[in-house]
Amino acid sequence: MIKSIAQIISFIFHPLLTITYMLVILLLINPYLFGVSSIGDEISKLILLRTFITTFIIPLIGILILKPLGWVKTFAFEQKEERIAPYILTGLFYAWVAVNTYNDADTPKFFAAFSIGAAIALFMAFFVNVFSRISAHAVGMGSLLGMVMISLFLFGHHNMHYFSEILGEIEIKVVDMLIIILVASGLVGSSRLLLSPRAPVDLYGGYLIGFCSQLLAFRIVLFN
Repeated sequence: MIKSIAQIISFIFHPLLTITYMLVILLLINPYLFGVSSIGDEISKLILLRTFITTFIIPLIGILILKPLGWVKTFAFEQKEERIAPYILTGLFYAWVAVNTYNDADTPKFFAAFSIGAAIALFMAFFVNVFSRISAHAVGMGSLLGMVMISLFLFGHHNMHYFSEILGEIEIKVVDMLIIILVASGLVGSSRLLLSPRAPVDLYGGYLIGFCSQLLAFRIVLFN
């Protein structure tokens, strides 16, 4: 039962979903950055769908193809060697997404910076993987945490609004979202320790890489 819950948590916070979650949070905090009034607008849904396809579906398909090609034995990626091809494939694709996002005049520089941060985090995790079985899930959660902390600094005076047909108007402060992400990061870390044999330092390293990559990208893009 506990392992089943851990698997669900690991799937919900899969590292390939990080950029999509970043976009959702930004659309809730300040949708006007994207030229829309709320996350429920049709344009918002199209932006979310495009981001989900390009940063989750397509990279996932690429990773799934690696097994028939014989580049990986299992999708658990327990061995460091098995992670090389997925890291390179996903990193190159995320770099392509980051460049196109940055060059797109309709995309806010804030989101472009976060996309670049995700690409940097992947390549840093790839290099660290040579020495340690760094947790990709921790890298993703560290990136998400860094993104929310930056958003708290930039848009701390904003509240996140969402209208639900069942619950009505929902309002969440950015600082509350930070607490939610902190708790989620702990749950993800615990789940990874439970599901795969790894040292806690692999988790701490992942959090640090993800977090610092976002700060670095933010510094490069917005203060260059």
